[in-house]
Amino acid sequence: MTRVPPSQRAPKPVAYTLRAYDPEADWEGICRVHDLARPLELQGSCDARAFVPLKQDAEGQQIDGCRVCVAGSTSGGVIGFAGVLQHYIGWLYLDPAYHGQGIGRALLREAITFAGPTPWTVCLRDNHPARSLYASEGLVVTETWEDENAGYACTVVRLQRPAP
Repeated sequence: MTRVPPSQRAPKPVAYTLRAYDPEADWEGICRVHDLARPLELQGSCDARAFVPLKQDAEGQQIDGCRVCVAGSTSGGVIGFAGVLQHYIGWLYLDPAYHGQGIGRALLREAITFAGPTPWTVCLRDNHPARSLYASEGLVVTETWEDENAGYACTVVRLQRPAP
C-alpha cells in the first residue's frame, strides 16, 4: 500500500478530539474520509475498480447499527472514524493527510474499548500498514480466505485479539 508523501500530509502535530458520531453533522465528513482512504486500502490488494464511494455502497448503511467514534480536527472537520458492532471492528478510516500522527491508533484503541476483551476485524491481506497497526494492538491473524470486493477478487484475513 502506498503511503501519502510527507508533502501531502497535515502539519504536525494536529490537534484533534475523539467524540461520538453525530449522523446529521458527521455523515458527509465520514464519507469524505472513507472515499480518500479506501483507494489506498485497496492498492496492492484488489483491483482499483473495486472502489465504491461510501454514499453508493450498501455497506454504508451498516454504520447506523454501529457504535461510532469520530476523530475531529479542532477546526471541526472529520479526519477519521471507527465503528464497532458488538466485538467486530467494522470501520477504521483516517484521512491520508493525517497518517503517521497517532490518530489512527487512538481510533483503534477506542474501537477496542467498545468491542470488549475479544475484538476482531477483517482486513485485506496485503494492507500491510493496517495489519501492522492491528498487530501492534494485539490482534493476530486467525484465518485467511479468498473473497471478492465489489466483484473483484481479493484475499482477506481475520484478525482477533486472543481471549484473556
